[in-house]
Amino acid sequence: MIRKAIIISVSGTSLTKEESSIIRREKPWGIILFRRNISSKKQVTDLINTIKNIMRDKKYPILIDEEGGRVSRFSNFLDNSYFNQKYFGNIYKKNKSIGNAIYQTYINSLSEVFLTIGANINTVPVLDLIKENKHQIVGNRSFSSNVNIVKELGANKIATVIKHIPGHGSAKSDSHFKLPKVNDSHKLLKKDFSCFKNSFSFFAMTAHILYNKIDSKQNATHSKIIINQIIRKEIGFKGILISDDISMKALKYSLRENAKLALEAGCNLVLYCAGKTKEMKKLLRNIPNIDKFTEKKTSTFYRFLS
Repeated sequence: MIRKAIIISVSGTSLTKEESSIIRREKPWGIILFRRNISSKKQVTDLINTIKNIMRDKKYPILIDEEGGRVSRFSNFLDNSYFNQKYFGNIYKKNKSIGNAIYQTYINSLSEVFLTIGANINTVPVLDLIKENKHQIVGNRSFSSNVNIVKELGANKIATVIKHIPGHGSAKSDSHFKLPKVNDSHKLLKKDFSCFKNSFSFFAMTAHILYNKIDSKQNATHSKIIINQIIRKEIGFKGILISDDISMKALKYSLRENAKLALEAGCNLVLYCAGKTKEMKKLLRNIPNIDKFTEKKTSTFYRFLS
């Protein structure tokens, strides 16, 4: 499988000629869609089919970030604003069996929408702990401040991307705009890390966070220490590790350098979400093909889709 180790985004509701040419020529591992790419159910189905036809791959990875609540990409044809993850966490807290049943029904229904339009990966669940006096970028996007609730509701076998590994809950700022710095000790962070253990997900997304007491020089996405010792060893995640968006302001280098450092640190794929054609072209020219590990894990994911 010849694929570049990157997930890209596109600019609008249909591919431009240049975007089509880039995808055909450079062969990114996958494509992520946002609200700017989705105006109706038919339109997004057509867009996804076009991408898959270009790649000549019916199982080509198409990701959509449909968390529900305030992060909903389907809002032009599906109102999912009420169902944030904290909504389900609150039900589960009152009654475990009912909470689990309602959440699984919701997940199954949402999966049917994905199946209908041809998308095959949802970048959920958010397994960050909700914490008091921390930045609300997580807030109701996660299930609970209770580790057991987060782990129970976050455990499912659909095509998901658990995030933001090893944990965003302790951050006091939004990594979209600046680099959060967490000064908690490794011991205090064990609760955050434990939320991601024993996950069935094929994919995980890193947190652009500097954990000062573990690696004072590099944020998690660029840290060999965090990725090797915490994510791979302590948490035990064995799937494909995806960086969070390398165009976010938490990362201080150029897009090319952000991608290079993420791959060198141990991310298997980098994620680029801005959808700017010139930036995408420059990135793709400098991104290596996926390694044998990622190729093997992708094949396992493809068998899951069968």
